[in-house]
Amino acid sequence: MKKIHRITHTHPSTSARTGILSLDHGDVVTPAFMPVGTNGTVKGIYHEHVHQIGYNLILANTYHLYLRPGVDVLGQFGGLHRFSNWNYNILTDSGGFQVFSLSGLRKIQEQGVVFQSHIDGSRHMLTPEKVVDVQNVIGSDIMMVLDVCTAPEIPHKEAKIAWETTRTWAQRSYDHWIQEGGERNLFGIVQGNFYQDLRKESALAISEIGFPGIAIGGLSVGETSQQFADYLGYTTQFLPPDRPRYVMGIGTPDYILEAVANGIDMFDCVLATRSARNGSVFTDDGMIQLKKAAHAYSQAPIQEGCTCRACTNYSRGYLRHVFKANEMIAGMLATEHNLTYLHTFMKNIRTAIDEDRFPEFKKSYLERYYGGS
Repeated sequence: MKKIHRITHTHPSTSARTGILSLDHGDVVTPAFMPVGTNGTVKGIYHEHVHQIGYNLILANTYHLYLRPGVDVLGQFGGLHRFSNWNYNILTDSGGFQVFSLSGLRKIQEQGVVFQSHIDGSRHMLTPEKVVDVQNVIGSDIMMVLDVCTAPEIPHKEAKIAWETTRTWAQRSYDHWIQEGGERNLFGIVQGNFYQDLRKESALAISEIGFPGIAIGGLSVGETSQQFADYLGYTTQFLPPDRPRYVMGIGTPDYILEAVANGIDMFDCVLATRSARNGSVFTDDGMIQLKKAAHAYSQAPIQEGCTCRACTNYSRGYLRHVFKANEMIAGMLATEHNLTYLHTFMKNIRTAIDEDRFPEFKKSYLERYYGGS
């Protein structure tokens, strides 16, 4: 089994930990937040600016890239790194969640999943083996297996069938990856919905296969925050500590801090960039909406001390103006701010872990961030 993650420090009273993830396009310090670049671009910001902020691992989407521009185009360019001029690490999800979200257009079979393109209605099949092949063409530094995502509160019998399909597909993905040379890194995905017996069974079975890393799936899909915390903590205890752990689709400070406290090393979410394009930005006192009239005369930056272009060059008043005028620069500046804010947030988390004061940091941060809510 490939060892790609070295733990540098573990907090003595929690499972929070720092580490170094060694990938083909450079080391990544963990815990790490990954900006989402679904179509091979992080919306509203140049790739060079993403890296200038400090990121060297972003996420792209296998489902979307498979449909457009397609594997022929990506293959002709030698993969997504060269195609998109991003010279650092890329993680690609399998497309399983996108197929799940388009449930009216797909059918799960033993061999794989048949679905209709949301672009032109054409029919396709993704198998565990094909998903690995597509991600190899993309050139992903971290690839995800094809899994079956389920909605919360489905019956136990239905959840068990979905998990058993996921387990079969995971083994097929791993076998095909090894057969093709085992290049790059393939992560397995834990499922099991919100049933403890299925979660435990899934975590142990996926761990035994031998993936270089493991993702915890089926969370942040509409459950309560308490359910998220409970099932995250329950699931993580059954995962091997020597492999990187990834929770997909979380991007708010409370969920990030809860994940870190449970020993999670990686996470991603579209919230930072999507909310930015709508005028919502992170501050230490919670998210604020720049379009509100309260900011019209404000000469203050979004966040004192922030090093992004929005905060060092412009006021809240100006940013409100360009949003109200529908200027493209508005979303771009807000996007850079949100990604800069989260990068600084993660740096502060890592420092708090290394200095053995993570619980205090978590408590004080959340008290201020949500104090006005």
